Amino acid sequence: MRAQTLVGWHVEMEFREDGDRTKAAAMVRLSDGTEIRGHGNAQRHPTDAEQLRVGEEIAGARALMEIASQLLQKAHHEIDEASGRTSHPLN
Repeated sequence: MRAQTLVGWHVEMEFREDGDRTKAAAMVRLSDGTEIRGHGNAQRHPTDAEQLRVGEEIAGARALMEIASQLLQKAHHEIDEASGRTSHPLN
C-alpha cells in the first residue's frame, strides 16, 4: 500500500476595474516553488447592466485558463525529460 502525500498549491488572484473593463492577474505557486502567472480580461457591453462580479468571474476564468495551459505545457516538458522521448501534447 502506498502512503498518501498531501500537497497544496497557493493561488493568488487580483482584479482591476476600469470603467467597463476588468483585468485579472493570477499566480499559482506549485509545491516545487515554481510560480506560474496568467492574465485575463473582460469588457462589459455598453447595454449590459453593471455587474462587477460577472466581470471578475470572466476575467478570472480567463487568467486561470492561461495558467492551465502553462501547467499542461510544463507537465508535457517534464514527461519528455523523464522519458527521453517526445510525448503526445497534453490538451
